Amino acid sequence: MNRRRPRARTGPLLHLRRRPPAWPEQPATWRAAAPGLIAGALKHALARPSGNWYVLGPSRDLVPGRALGRTIGGREVVVWRTAHGRPAAGPGSCPHLGAPLKDGAVHRGALICRWHGLALDGTPCAGWSPYPVHDDGVLLWVRLDDLGREEPTDRPVPTARPPLARALSAVHTAVGVCEPEDIVANRLDPWHGAWFHPHSFVDLAVVGAPGRGTATYDDGFTVDVSFKVAGRLVVPVRAVFTTPGPRTVVMRITRGEGRGSVVETHATPLAPGAAGRPRTMVTEAVLAVSDRPGFAVTRRAAPVLRRLMRAAAGRLWRDDLAYAERRWELRGSGRFPG
Repeated sequence: MNRRRPRARTGPLLHLRRRPPAWPEQPATWRAAAPGLIAGALKHALARPSGNWYVLGPSRDLVPGRALGRTIGGREVVVWRTAHGRPAAGPGSCPHLGAPLKDGAVHRGALICRWHGLALDGTPCAGWSPYPVHDDGVLLWVRLDDLGREEPTDRPVPTARPPLARALSAVHTAVGVCEPEDIVANRLDPWHGAWFHPHSFVDLAVVGAPGRGTATYDDGFTVDVSFKVAGRLVVPVRAVFTTPGPRTVVMRITRGEGRGSVVETHATPLAPGAAGRPRTMVTEAVLAVSDRPGFAVTRRAAPVLRRLMRAAAGRLWRDDLAYAERRWELRGSGRFPG
């Protein structure tokens, strides 16, 4: 029996909005954005297991022949690619005399300390023990059991993604003075989108939220929103926000253009900054797909499109990090409402 292949989408990509209300005249969302509802969703997210896995950054940052250093939760971590291209990771301080291994040289897949030549191949050596590390093709992860103090897992908590072979992916990173929960809380407040990001979102309506109707915390938040392209041209979609782990929020487009596309937001605690203030790295991975016939051709311009995607994410996170940093300041002073 011959099965018909799904027809590629041929409807209009862009929609022309009716004349929108001015920014101050759009419907207020503060009543719907109940502090208790957001706090409940955050509490649920923070209670989810992580397996002690933390995002190190984009896979692309780990190039063969060079080591990469991160300080996660106050722990120095070094990671590099072995001769087979697989990542290896472990403590970032040389066990001999404490040299920074991130400054080491990678030769034939081994990391060589520049102070005295101690060579590490990713297996235990001279008191140095490796950390479990995972490269999912988009992001690098490291497992730190003494930091997470949870039941460890072999791999990070899985997130359903579109196949990498047909997706256009881009990753943006930024650092803010806040804690991971402030990043997650920001993403669990979809009502601020059209007010705080009018350059990117319009016509935003939260049509499903935990505790409202039959929605549960695992169902997440469902949002109908239009992404602004230029002038009055928009792309309307439905998106669902869920929290598969305590430091991760996933937005998945379930209806409209780009159905199946995913935006993952990961929050990684770093070393404290000035005066002991917390610092958190935001890593946002976008995996865009489309069933339009021209999308495969569009992917040929991936280097240019990735720069544009990272620039768009950067603009949003300049806003949202200010939001998260403000939240941390208010929490620290005991002035945060709710």
